[in-house]
Amino acid sequence: MPMYVYQCDTCGVTFERRQRMTEPPLVDCPECDGHVHRVIQPVGIVFKGSGFYVTDNRSRSSTALPGKKESESKNEGDKGSDAKSTAPEKPSPPKSD
Repeated sequence: MPMYVYQCDTCGVTFERRQRMTEPPLVDCPECDGHVHRVIQPVGIVFKGSGFYVTDNRSRSSTALPGKKESESKNEGDKGSDAKSTAPEKPSPPKSD
């Protein structure tokens, strides 16, 4: 049987009740007879099997940005680190005195 959490709208008390899934939800607070509502609780999920981890069944190309080839994404990373060196430097002419 599942455990349900309820909270009173009037006094704010929070309590748990074990109920069957077919039972209607509670409407009255046991403390003040005010209106109660069921509080949604997070559920623990366990993924079993292969394919749920980043390292499972992933090729190198699937980690690249969508719409770009693998070689383009590698070259893009190099552009930002050395933006000035796109044109070769010309040697300065020798000074004549």
